[in-house]
Amino acid sequence: QLQASGGGLVQAGGSLRLSCAPSASLWSFNTMGWYRQAPGKQRELVATITSGGGTNYRDSVKGRFIVTEDYAKNAVFLQMNVLKPEDTAVYYCSADQLVSGNQYTYWGQGTQVTVSS
Repeated sequence: QLQASGGGLVQAGGSLRLSCAPSASLWSFNTMGWYRQAPGKQRELVATITSGGGTNYRDSVKGRFIVTEDYAKNAVFLQMNVLKPEDTAVYYCSADQLVSGNQYTYWGQGTQVTVSS
């Protein structure tokens, strides 16, 4: 189970920090991710972070968003800066787990991010 939080309403140029706390140990997942889905659009990848700390971002958020993981807090964070109206979406946390050679992806409930112009 993944618990995402931190969404809200913010003006363009502002910042928000999303949090994702899995019920299992963060160590049990090889990759954690953030996705988003705007109304009428498909879910898209925003950022990922591996257990080794490697990160990946979609081009439109590079330089503005930062994904981090904190094993002491057992949580993953998405710091979103210089937010734009086009960042408005429901943001979802995901967790990939490799079990006996099979990859499983778990999803949390979304958290709404609304950026006003």
